[in-house]
Amino acid sequence: MAFTCMQIVLMVGMLVTGSINTLSKKAQNDCVVKGYPEKSKNNTAEPHEFNHPWFQTLIMFIGETICLIGFVIVRKRERDKRKNEFSITAIDEIPKQFQNRLIQVVVAFPTVCDLIGTSLAGIGLVYVDASVWQMLRGSIIIFAGILSKIFLKRKLRTVHWAGMMVTMCGLVLVGCSSVFKAKSSSSGGSKTLLGIALILGSQLVSASQMVVEELFLKKRSLHPLHVVGMEGTFGVILMSAVVLPVMYYVPGSDVNNSYENSLDALYQIANEPRLLVFCILYLTSIAFYNYFGLAVTKSLTAVHRTLIDACRTMLVWGVDLIIYYAFDKDFGEPFDKQFGLLQVDGFFFLLIGTALYNELVHVECIPCLREPRKEVTFVVDTSSTQKGNIQSAEFSDSDEINTSEKTPLLQD
Repeated sequence: MAFTCMQIVLMVGMLVTGSINTLSKKAQNDCVVKGYPEKSKNNTAEPHEFNHPWFQTLIMFIGETICLIGFVIVRKRERDKRKNEFSITAIDEIPKQFQNRLIQVVVAFPTVCDLIGTSLAGIGLVYVDASVWQMLRGSIIIFAGILSKIFLKRKLRTVHWAGMMVTMCGLVLVGCSSVFKAKSSSSGGSKTLLGIALILGSQLVSASQMVVEELFLKKRSLHPLHVVGMEGTFGVILMSAVVLPVMYYVPGSDVNNSYENSLDALYQIANEPRLLVFCILYLTSIAFYNYFGLAVTKSLTAVHRTLIDACRTMLVWGVDLIIYYAFDKDFGEPFDKQFGLLQVDGFFFLLIGTALYNELVHVECIPCLREPRKEVTFVVDTSSTQKGNIQSAEFSDSDEINTSEKTPLLQD
């Protein structure tokens, strides 16, 4: 199909903002900056890595909250349009989907899933490269498929199970390449295994969030920007009032023996302009990625969004390599000559698995993976004097299935 200029702009915008999302988050972790003074070191501040995944989750929620601005604009346009269509006396009869309240408490539960999933993924990103992190996030189609089968009673054909199995093979290859690379270097493989486990766990939580949103929010006809914005609002409140204060007082290895010291994160951001830029890029990319993603799904299809996410993985990996070899070796990642090809193979398995699951390709040589054939339904006109006279034929797909999984609105 031929794309319009606007559709190309939307796709490029989604690809670029999604890549900035991942790259800026990993760049924050690579910054070594002075932070909050440590009591154990005579109140002196020493440079250390920006290791604050829970604080990064707060930044993400702030970015999601910005989506409420877009929702307010969209709702105002819709209401103005309805006012022009309806008479003044019929304004009260405007459909309910255009009269939604701004505050929806039911969104609070998916917010908790978003909080846990994003934080686990952020912790995992500390131990693995950005490209590996982006590839491992492809595991969400496995968890989403299984959970939708169990809770949403969604029918999955053989091609979907085959896609999930191929994706699993790709995840194993990518995970093995990351672990082998860590063992061959100075860093141990145990932390890499922990990072992989946390990322996979985060995708399980994110898939649960998708199922919860479909169960509780689909019937309410809420606008996607409304859902994302309210999740961000509840997330900011929950993080600021509960999670971050608790993390501050829980014993840990962060500054002043905290599990995570948010004051240290603020001091580091204030002391390093580059870190501040990375945080701003991360925040704004969250908001614009959600907008472009929704616009692409509305203008094109969810399949196009899946393909853009695959291109996002390649772009993240390519930019990381360019940054490392051409600009600054403190950022980006090198290509591992010993196990890099294993990661490349895993990436192609992930692409093939995603294509099978979304039915972008059909393997005609395997019967169970072929494209479903259309049945011909014959309608016989019984009023005709000649029995069996075929008056019309209609085509219907007997194996029709709704395979478009709800794509997560945030791929931080």
